[in-house]
Amino acid sequence: MAIINRSTSSDAEEVSEGKHADSPSDHDDQKHLQSAGRPTIQEKGIDPDQKKLYDEFAAKDEEWHKKTSSTLMRKIDWHLLPLLALMYLMNFLDRKGTLSAAQAGSRNRTGLILSRFFLGFVEAPFFCGAIFIMSSWYTRQEMAHRIAWFYSASSLANAFGGLIGAGILGNLEGARGISGWRWLFIIEGSVTVFIAIIAAFVLPDYPGTTTWLSPTERAYAQWRLLSDTGEADISTASTLWSGLKMALKDKRLYIFVLYQHASILSQTFQYFFPSLVSTLGYSDIVTLLITAPVWIATFLISLVVTYTSGRLNDRSYHVMILQTVSVIGNIIAVSTTSVGPRFFAMFLMPMGAVSAYQIIVAWITNSFPRPLVKRSACIAITNMIANDATIYGSYLWPDSQSPRYIPGLGGTAAVGVVVIALTYFIRLWLLKQNKELAEREEVDEHGNVKNLHANDPEARAVGFRYIT
Repeated sequence: MAIINRSTSSDAEEVSEGKHADSPSDHDDQKHLQSAGRPTIQEKGIDPDQKKLYDEFAAKDEEWHKKTSSTLMRKIDWHLLPLLALMYLMNFLDRKGTLSAAQAGSRNRTGLILSRFFLGFVEAPFFCGAIFIMSSWYTRQEMAHRIAWFYSASSLANAFGGLIGAGILGNLEGARGISGWRWLFIIEGSVTVFIAIIAAFVLPDYPGTTTWLSPTERAYAQWRLLSDTGEADISTASTLWSGLKMALKDKRLYIFVLYQHASILSQTFQYFFPSLVSTLGYSDIVTLLITAPVWIATFLISLVVTYTSGRLNDRSYHVMILQTVSVIGNIIAVSTTSVGPRFFAMFLMPMGAVSAYQIIVAWITNSFPRPLVKRSACIAITNMIANDATIYGSYLWPDSQSPRYIPGLGGTAAVGVVVIALTYFIRLWLLKQNKELAEREEVDEHGNVKNLHANDPEARAVGFRYIT
């Protein structure tokens, strides 16, 4: 484990013995660091009492860390994931909240458009905000699997949303003189507001300010994040404006924006999935019923691949394989209208693209670990621009193209190939950056590793490597 050491100069940091946190693909470029340990914990923002406690954590054996981390993770998971997933379920199910209830009162086209505009305005920060909260609690290796549990809400919404809507529209049409679609907005909007009020009091902010953890647990939760990247996750380390400027100056941000944008574009089929399934020729009820197994399977596959992604410390190979599966599904679906092959293709499409997207989101978060304000800016910018893909992506699926949907299925297959190419490019880029990080470190005569560029405001801690 890494031990916090007092540096003998302002531009040098030392590393003690321990387990290295590098990506397996980086070992050839950093043999001189194999005995160096985890990233050195920088002391900026750490007071003497914290340092003493962190040193005690670092001195514990692996069995103690395994047991303590397991207990802590159960607490964190139960306080974060169920509520975030439930909120995302409602967010994805109705995209509404208070404004959904307001839409029910709209009497004309202008009122409906205005309510939808304000709905988008207040909804926009939710997804990136949820990802940011999780990145403030989980290590880089843990993020992908937790995102899968959070994102599972969208699969459940796709699986059962149509049935819920059909039930409300079919049973409440005209009840108390209110049309069915208004009842849909009222019920879903009211439930969302109720859940949001609970979340305001239950969801935590950061490990250091959480009351449901003991002081030692709070300190250990912070130490885990320090041990992962070598740097404290401090909200006051930089101003919001400086964090935004750091984000905009980072060239990687722009390739990740394009990357996430392409990934979302490759998934636009999910917004028209009932229409795709209806081309199999079944009734509306049967169509809704056979849609559910596809998304349940997608949910289960997501849990498996995000778990292995974290365990193997890999992002790129997982994404390339999954996206290839989705491309194959699109090609099969556009090539035939036979029920068997097309239904099989409808499993492959979301199982590949949706699962890959969850790993991509984690990869983006992992690639901008510190400072906190820069990470938050990068998450917000990539999500903001990436989701614009749904604006024009919907035009790939006009009803006139049914049942083949050549523009939609062919277009998303082509974009899937672009995602694969970008994945390989980003992998090579990050490997190159890892090599440069290794070249900035040297071993002195005492066997300690020093960072030759520690004065750089954005310099990574000794031993830190990007996950590829």
